[in-house]
Amino acid sequence: MLVIGALALCAPAFAPSTSAMSAWLDDEELQRFKDATLDGRYVSGKVFTEHYGADGRLKYVERDMTLTGHWSITQGTLCTIYDYDETGGCYRVAQVDTNCYEFYFVSRTEQAAPGPSDGKPRWTARGAIQGQPSACKDEPSV
Repeated sequence: MLVIGALALCAPAFAPSTSAMSAWLDDEELQRFKDATLDGRYVSGKVFTEHYGADGRLKYVERDMTLTGHWSITQGTLCTIYDYDETGGCYRVAQVDTNCYEFYFVSRTEQAAPGPSDGKPRWTARGAIQGQPSACKDEPSV
């Protein structure tokens, strides 16, 4: 999720699901990421892997870059905060298929989560939990 906020300004490589805005995962449902690894793709097409440790630690890998930090569930958002890097943030998460999740940026910090209620979250990435067949369809939108 790391560079998600910065990459949200890039042209989409694949389109968000039209059903994603219908139901955000709640705090309890977001627990499914605990001790899980997510393989994802940003709107720009860049791929990443992120592990959400059972102890709250976070490991993010994108090509030749690795970052660590912590993750939390804060007021219905999944927050990824990196050590020494300010590009993390908090995201609303929608399950759009059996094993496919979409992430929508809402705030830069846990203190600001869940973000303004009048603003529309920005779709930033899609991913699937490792160890299960991915149901994400990453075809280009154009």
